[in-house]
Amino acid sequence: MTDPALDAGTLRERAVTSLVVARDRTTLLTSCVEDPDLTAQHSPLMSPLVWDLAHIGNMEEQWLLRAVAGHEAIRPEIDSLYDAFEHPRAARPSLPLLSPEEARRYASDVRGRALDVLERTALDGTRLTEAGFAFGMIAQHEQQHDETMLITHQLRRGPAALTAPDPEPVTPFTGPAEVLVPGGPFTMGTSSEPWALDNERPAHRREVAPFFIDTTPVTNGAYQAFVEAGGYDQRRWWTPDGWAHVRRNSLTAPLYWRRDGGQWLRRRFGVTELVPPDEPVVHVCWYEADAYARWAGRRLPTETEWEKAARHDPATGRSTRYPWGDADPTPGHANLGQRHLRPAPAGSYPAGASPLGVRQLIGDVWEWTASDFLPYPGFRAFPYKEYSEVFFGPEHKVLRGGSFAVDPVACRGTFRNWDLPIRRQIFSGFRTARSVEDA
Repeated sequence: MTDPALDAGTLRERAVTSLVVARDRTTLLTSCVEDPDLTAQHSPLMSPLVWDLAHIGNMEEQWLLRAVAGHEAIRPEIDSLYDAFEHPRAARPSLPLLSPEEARRYASDVRGRALDVLERTALDGTRLTEAGFAFGMIAQHEQQHDETMLITHQLRRGPAALTAPDPEPVTPFTGPAEVLVPGGPFTMGTSSEPWALDNERPAHRREVAPFFIDTTPVTNGAYQAFVEAGGYDQRRWWTPDGWAHVRRNSLTAPLYWRRDGGQWLRRRFGVTELVPPDEPVVHVCWYEADAYARWAGRRLPTETEWEKAARHDPATGRSTRYPWGDADPTPGHANLGQRHLRPAPAGSYPAGASPLGVRQLIGDVWEWTASDFLPYPGFRAFPYKEYSEVFFGPEHKVLRGGSFAVDPVACRGTFRNWDLPIRRQIFSGFRTARSVEDA
């Protein structure tokens, strides 16, 4: 979305496109394997793929058919089965879930009715329908579950089920290792992005001291140096909780890495390959990112620092929608939308750089920040508390920027992700920062 004043026809077209793109991706992720793989739980960390499929349909029914259009429930008896707060992921395989065929039929039925609702609904008048918010919210929700299902595919054992071309090769990046972000105020968050979710709101001023931030995300090669320097064996680099987590789970390298003689291999969507040294490291938890930063004599950026690096244009003083400006992402700006099944080499996408020259702030890997997930001043839960509010607090750390698995509809300069600091099955990486006084 680029303009909150778009006419209703354009808003409908964008909503339809976003919903269709999301459903096409859902279909790909649930049709590339046989039904037994859809009903299996490939990890207790994740739901069976068939649960995600029916949950997507159920959320769409609840918000677009019932809340927006006032329709009666199609299958009210399944609401509790697909309530993410009622049943933990590990318990979902034991539920009387819809079969793959039933889930496909249900989601398709809901979608047909939802498109009819979109055609008839005035996209103004209520907060839920203003600028098509409810339809954008559901498109984002589906794309978020598509990313979750892609994580499940990565956890799945067996031959590759998904294919995608690799990112275009690039000349190795030889620019500066870090960029100075000037101090001063900037506008964080948004009050005008039509489909922004509640935790991104409202826009507010923040004062930031000057700091240095990595020009690109930390690479596999750089992280490998930490591993081979004994980083996982030295308590001094880890927080107490992080060290306990490393010892308890015998962590020695990023998830999916293994040493084979003198080289490192990784498993990626059913393929075993050499760890590419120039790609951003992925599948590291917050504790690992924080320990690497300490080992390197640096730190993780705060969420505020990350957003200033990504959105603030020093020439105009404005906060833009993306590092490159206000235009929607294109394939030349960032690695998004499952177009590739891996991060692009560090230094890719110069067209997506910020005015200060920071690259790959959007796409490739989610970036851990130092910050806890907390509400902005003036936060109001909308349209339901369970999206953000129940997660606020020190238990969850903020990630920013999106990954190669994130669709543009669910990724912008203000978008906030969060997870527990132990999580590394997600497509998470990081970049580091340092304060000017440390120079």
